[in-house]
Amino acid sequence: MSRDRWAEWLAVRRYGGDPETRRRVVADLAVIRDKVLDLAELREGETLLDVGCGEGLIAFGALERGAGTVVFGDVSTDLLEFCRAAAGDLGVLDRCRFVESPADDLRTVEDGSIDVLTTRSVLIYVARKREAFREFARVLRPGGRISLFEPINRFALREASTWAGYDLSPLGEIGAKLRAVFEALQPHASDPMLDFDERDLIRLAEEAGFFPIRLLLEADVKPSDARTWDGFLNTAGNPTIPTVAEAMEQALTAEERERFTAHLRPQVEQGRGEWRMATAYLVATKPDRSSA
Repeated sequence: MSRDRWAEWLAVRRYGGDPETRRRVVADLAVIRDKVLDLAELREGETLLDVGCGEGLIAFGALERGAGTVVFGDVSTDLLEFCRAAAGDLGVLDRCRFVESPADDLRTVEDGSIDVLTTRSVLIYVARKREAFREFARVLRPGGRISLFEPINRFALREASTWAGYDLSPLGEIGAKLRAVFEALQPHASDPMLDFDERDLIRLAEEAGFFPIRLLLEADVKPSDARTWDGFLNTAGNPTIPTVAEAMEQALTAEERERFTAHLRPQVEQGRGEWRMATAYLVATKPDRSSA
């Protein structure tokens, strides 16, 4: 039975079938989970809503830390069923709820019913970010907190001679044709992954009434990790775009694919690219007006 694109990407396509990439990504995600929950200052017995829960990394972490109830929220039925089955296996199903809702329309969650709301790489898929922040404020109790983690993808945009951190300048039109596949799906001017930065996150939180607000920005510019060529080819950067191999098949002739491989494979396998990444942790509180 096939999975939807969100579940398939989380399970397979983000790793490209490469065990070392999987190990590295899982380790990095565990650090993010812990920091999101640390910044949330989750207290025992509280109710936490994880928006865009995916496979439940943050949600199950909250249960381990003593959350009374965790609400798993996602747009993917497949991922919610995965989390439901995992909760049953862990014996925590009685402390879990599952809601199929997008971040900008949490109508299945009651007003003022949540103590802590978390996201991990969710707003990058949401065009209506202002509405999402308003929904976050609506479902929180007075004094409730948001703890969000989001990539700032504008930081990684480069000039046309590079792609995915690798130098494509010797390939001329071949590199441009490949880039065009992804830019058609993720136009720089309007794609939700690229239409905001850390300042916008602060502004959106302020507009939704959160106070105080704290944002931590982390940025890295470093050599790319060495990867297997097959793993690189079979990786999709997110659920909305093709793998590298799929994009090559779509955009390039057989001769162009050979030239592309001959040029890029040594860079990938030897880690001769440049990795640029910026991420933001945003924590903010819904004020308790009754105590003012």
